[in-house]
Amino acid sequence: MTPKEILDTLLGYLGFAVQIEEQPNEHGLVLQIYTSDADLLTGPNDETLEDIQYLLNRLIQAGDPQAPRVTVDIEHRRAMRNDRLVEKMRAIAHLVKERGKPLQTEPLNAYDRWLVHQAFKDDPVVKSWSPEDHARMKRITLRLRPSGNT
Repeated sequence: MTPKEILDTLLGYLGFAVQIEEQPNEHGLVLQIYTSDADLLTGPNDETLEDIQYLLNRLIQAGDPQAPRVTVDIEHRRAMRNDRLVEKMRAIAHLVKERGKPLQTEPLNAYDRWLVHQAFKDDPVVKSWSPEDHARMKRITLRLRPSGNT
């Protein structure tokens, strides 16, 4: 089964009528859901959406451990939220540059941490770092890169 078929089947079993569009991106695949139940599928603080995405990726990778990551979005809500998160992190990075001292974010889930790390992976001045523990929600520290390193 394709990721789209797996997601459609999963949501169908849960009683949701949805339309799903596949949208390739630079990190893999985005499955965009359109439904009249968008608020239910998104959940508070996007928790339900995060859980659906996690479950879908686990199912896909159980069949193919090398399968690319699939992002699940509902009516472009995740994309808009991601843009707001990255802008917020860029504002924190600006403070780091001005003050020269590291700053920490609020606790973030794994997907949000990945987004932040992607946003700063090529930044010549600011570096992102998070601890290697297994907590679900972790803070990221934004700090200046050592001079001379990229």
